[in-house]
Order: sequence, then structure tokens, then C-alpha cells
Amino acid sequence: MIVNKHREQFRQELLAELNSAKTQTDRNRHGQFATPFKLASEIVHHAVCMLPEDVEIRFLEPGFGTGPFYSALINSVFAGRVRAACGFELDPHYGQAAQRLWTGNGLRLNIGDFTKTKPPKTQEGKFNLVVCNPPYVRHHHLSPTQKKDLQSAVAFYTNFKMHGLSGLYTYFMILSQAWMSEGGVGAWLIPSEFMDVNYGQKVKQFLLKKVTLHQVHHCNPQEVQFDDALVSSAIVFFTNCPPSKNHKVVFSFGGSLRKPRLSHFVDTEYLRDIPKWRTLPQNGLASPSHNSDVTLANLFTIKRGVATGCNSFFILTPDCVQEHQISTDFLIPILPSPKHLETNEVISNQNGTPKTKNGLFLLSCNVPQEKLRSMHPSLWRYLQHGVAAGVHERYLCRHRSPWYAQEVRPPAPLLFTYMGRPTKHRELPFRFILNHSKATAANVYLLLYPKPPLASLFRNEPRMLKELWKALSSIPPEMLTGKGRLYGGGLHKMEPRELGNVPANTIRDLLSGKIEFVIEKQLTFF
Repeated sequence: MIVNKHREQFRQELLAELNSAKTQTDRNRHGQFATPFKLASEIVHHAVCMLPEDVEIRFLEPGFGTGPFYSALINSVFAGRVRAACGFELDPHYGQAAQRLWTGNGLRLNIGDFTKTKPPKTQEGKFNLVVCNPPYVRHHHLSPTQKKDLQSAVAFYTNFKMHGLSGLYTYFMILSQAWMSEGGVGAWLIPSEFMDVNYGQKVKQFLLKKVTLHQVHHCNPQEVQFDDALVSSAIVFFTNCPPSKNHKVVFSFGGSLRKPRLSHFVDTEYLRDIPKWRTLPQNGLASPSHNSDVTLANLFTIKRGVATGCNSFFILTPDCVQEHQISTDFLIPILPSPKHLETNEVISNQNGTPKTKNGLFLLSCNVPQEKLRSMHPSLWRYLQHGVAAGVHERYLCRHRSPWYAQEVRPPAPLLFTYMGRPTKHRELPFRFILNHSKATAANVYLLLYPKPPLASLFRNEPRMLKELWKALSSIPPEMLTGKGRLYGGGLHKMEPRELGNVPANTIRDLLSGKIEFVIEKQLTFF
């Protein structure tokens, strides 16, 4: 045991040395985020306690790295029960160093791809304890060939079909079932996003139907688990056996596995019916007041703001406009970013520009390049600066014609700051903005355009727009955050569809009969 404790100290020093030899960008691309030893020990202890006390341990760590979970196991009171141990590490940079570290310790460490390795055929060759922090590689970093191979492997070994946008970590977890003995325990430290996103529906289906899910512990996003990854984490525990009828799952939040800040038993039938799990157990098991036949999507068309391709080039200050003598014919007023917008109600000047401290303009022009030089030489000269800087070769720009023309986003009367963190002065990480000006907005905002019946009401009774803005601003914080996504460090984010799913109860209640009329007309109109 003393030797293993010393080995753990050396492992942490080795890990720091190996990490320093790689760039942060490279490690992020390959999803290499090492598990802190304290957390690894907590997870291992929790998982082993789910096994019968008299059972010998056959251990597998599919994404080994330098072996934080294996080290936690052999430094625990369960070390004497370990009969076999196996690991996989794809990256030789870590794998070869780990092989030298664990030589003579009874571990069989393979340098290779776990997802491409055939699982054992016999129960005796399989493992009853699988613990892993799999590589967090998003789907767009996987090639079409990789995705096809991964989906084929899952279908072949587990008879399960994956979502096409699944991240690599989900394949690790689901493929592990083929390596597990009957009744074996799986413990997985994974991003909590699977509880919210579309591809996560398949992961949740696996956890509810193919195995017996015991606990989902959502780590407090204010307590980031990794120093080098802004991702909110969850720890998932299951056993490799079909779920029993009326089975209940523990959902816990914050604190530690042994002493979570919140904890609740949830029926699996209830879990099958709700689209997002992240609100459990924080917001209770049912929210009847949050249910509504009418959502914001019934009342508004919700769009992202303008994606320019290079804000620093296309969004101009008045000084820049004057310096380059750019005609107002090609300038559209645009709001500053949320962090520079000090008010939630934007007042308009007589010319339609917003009364803000930082007056900004969006450059957009549809004049073909061959005519621009003779017709608008000042603008042509400015655009040459962009060509010299390679702006025209950026992804969005090279897919536009001409490259300096912007997508059309008319001014929206209401905007939403779809990303943010709670502060001491503001509980809600989001803001609804009332826009009286003719300014558009960049894609740091979501734009809410009233659908025809609601727009008609505003034309007839303009004061109702401000009442609606107040109603939106009074939506309970948990109703908004519960529909969005949560990342490490307490960062909240909402996509247009997620904002559209927010119930419109507050609007109905605060705007009384007029909104009831609009909603009724809306639902029959569309």
C-alpha cells in the first residue's frame, strides 16, 4: 500500500509532465481531460459498494490515460479484492508512459483503440467493474468514416442504434456493455450535456432500457471538476442487467457523492416522459405550473442575430466609418454586445440609431466586386484591407456572394441574450431587451419577431409591446434555465428552439384577455 501511495504521487507528477508536452488546443481536440485523484477515489468507492461484498473485482478502465481510477482502486480498502485489471489508451504519449509506471502491478494496459477492440466472449473474461472518464470529443471532430465505424460497432455488439451527432464519449459508454459481465457495475464521468441535447435522447434510452440506471449525480457547475475544461460534469452509475418494474433512480446534485447537496428518487416512467434531465432534482419532480399549450414559439419567430464571419472587420465604430469614408448606404445600425449594453430598453434617436454609448454600424453591401471599384472607391479600398487580412477566405465569407454581403436580419422589437452567468446583481443569466431603434444585432443575441396576429396587436396598441417585454422579463429564472443548457463555471446557454419551448404562461397572465385573444388566433391561424 505504501508503494502504491508513492506511485500515485509519481503518477500525478508524470501526468503534469506529459500534459506540458502538449498544447491545450491539441488536448481539447482529443478530449484529454485528466480526472483529479480525489474525485476518482470517490467514484471508485461509490461504484465498488454496488457490488456484492464477497465478489472479486475484475476492473476495466477503457480510457486509461495514466490510470487515475486504477490508482484509486489499488489505493483503497478494496485493493485486496482485485483479481484482474485491464486498460486501454489510444495515445502512445500517455500509454507508453503509463505502461512503464504500472509495470509489475498486475495491470494489462493496451495501447490501442477501445472502440475497435473485440470484447471478451465469455462471462469469465468480462469485467464486473468498468470505470472511465472517456475522451470528450464532439461529433464534428469525428470523420464520417469514424462515425460509421462507431455506429456499426455499437449496432453489432449491443444491438443499439446511435444518434448521428453523438460525441465519442457516448460510444465508449454504450460499447462498454459488451465488456461487462452480468450484474457488473459501470461508473462514468461524462459531460452533463447528454441530459439536454437531442443526441442525448439515445443515451437516455440506453440507460433506461438496456441497463439498470442507479444514479445520476450532476456536479455543481460552479465547482468545475477539471481545471482545463469548461464543461459541466455528471457521474452515471448503472449495472448490466435489465431494469425491474417500478425502478427508481437517484438524481443528486452538488456536494459529493456521499453527501450531495440535493438528492431525489425518480421513477423511470417519469424519466421517459421528460425531455431534459438536468433540472432534476433541483426543480422537483413535477412542475405543473410550467406546463402550457402555448409557448414562445407560438407567438414569435426566433432567429439568431447576424453572423458576420468577422465582427472586428464588419462591425464599425463611427470613427472607423469617418476614417475610411464609407457611405451610409452600406451601413446598418447594430447593437453592441450584451456586456456593453447597459440598459434593457434601447431608446431610439430620430434617425433610428440606438441611444447607446457605443454607436456601431454593420457593413453590408450587395454591389458586385467588378462594379465596386469604380462606383464606390472608398468602400473598395476598405475591403482590400479585409482581403489582405484573409477575411474573404473565412468560412462564412467564402460561402457568400459577394463575400462582404450580410445575411438579412431586420431590427427586432425584442431580443434575448442567450448566454450568460448569474451575478451578484442579477439572478437570471439571461436578459430580454426591448428595442425601439432600427438597429439589428449580431449572433450574440436571439431576435424575437412577433408572428402576424401578435404584430397586428402591437400596431393597433403600441403600448402593449412594452407590457409584453415586462411579461417576458418576469418569467421565473428556473423556467428559462430549465429549458437551456448548463456548462462549467455556471455558464447557461439557450438555442432558438429551446427558447421557443419556454411556456408563455406569464404572458397570458400579465397581459390578460388581449393575449388570450392573440394566442387563440395564433393557434388557429398557423
